[in-house]
Amino acid sequence: MDSRQIIFGIDSFGDLPQNEDGKLMTQAQAIRQVVTEGILADNLGLDVIALGEHHRSEYAISSPETVLAGIATQTKKITLASGVTVLSSDDPVRVYERFATLDALSNGRAEVVLGRGSFTESFPLYGYDLSDYNLLFEEKIELFTKLLTEKAVTWSGKTRAALTDVEVYPKTERGRLAARIAVGGSPESVVRAARYGFPITLAIISGSPKRFVSYVELYRKAAQKFATQAFPIGIHSHGVIAESDEEAVDLAWKHIRKSFVRIGKERGWRPMGKAQFEKEVKNGSIYAGAPETVAQRLAATIKQLDAGRFELAYGAGELPVQARLKTIELYATKVVPRVKELLAKE
Repeated sequence: MDSRQIIFGIDSFGDLPQNEDGKLMTQAQAIRQVVTEGILADNLGLDVIALGEHHRSEYAISSPETVLAGIATQTKKITLASGVTVLSSDDPVRVYERFATLDALSNGRAEVVLGRGSFTESFPLYGYDLSDYNLLFEEKIELFTKLLTEKAVTWSGKTRAALTDVEVYPKTERGRLAARIAVGGSPESVVRAARYGFPITLAIISGSPKRFVSYVELYRKAAQKFATQAFPIGIHSHGVIAESDEEAVDLAWKHIRKSFVRIGKERGWRPMGKAQFEKEVKNGSIYAGAPETVAQRLAATIKQLDAGRFELAYGAGELPVQARLKTIELYATKVVPRVKELLAKE
């Protein structure tokens, strides 16, 4: 793939960061901080900012499109994406309407990234039964695919009221809202995305990226089977970038690991030990280091998976504000140009 065509972005779940005094920001402050970071990313020439939907105390963003709208009014070029919108516990019509509105507000820069939801707090919050987890997404992605045509929609299913020859507004100026599906570790999700003709983003948050080569191959084979288009693969992974490897790794140990351990307690994972952490930093899915170190690892991953897009999750686990801003700055000004240079040599 031409390195000039690769898309580079950043992701945030709205983690609550530490301020300059070492105190944890409020959720309102954290939301405003993300807007500041989105403006910085746009000014530095990054391609995408993707904001995730969560309904938990350690994350501030439950309505990504609202925060993205705030960023839209103060930016010019950057794509404004969710990362993800939990379609299973939302209404496809409302999701389409909200993102089509964001698309109008931003002059065509909106992108909805759909997922089933690795965090499930939204299901009981909005009155959905987790036993319907698979059915909810299957039916709603089918309806959403119809809505993307921007024509009158007729649809019926078990999870919401039927629609008969219904128009949904607003229409986009470009004729189709940009949309993709985020996939964690499910082959079925890869095949489903290919069946409906969506680009995919692989959420690679642990282990070697090499283990996802089979997912890339599966996506392409499935697209061929269903006669749909196989788009370049996107990747999402955590990282922190600093002036030195030592500083970045220390920050990652204190903050990214903290986030993994907290989530792991709920899901029955063993706490991430030092050996596992060092393995993730060396050749796994945590991109922590000085710009050259991160660039070398990113270039290798992108080449290995023949990816067309990489998004750095940059603020996990209460990472201090200044470290978040520094990560974005170094990523945009040093890492991305170096990755493109390394790939061009190939």
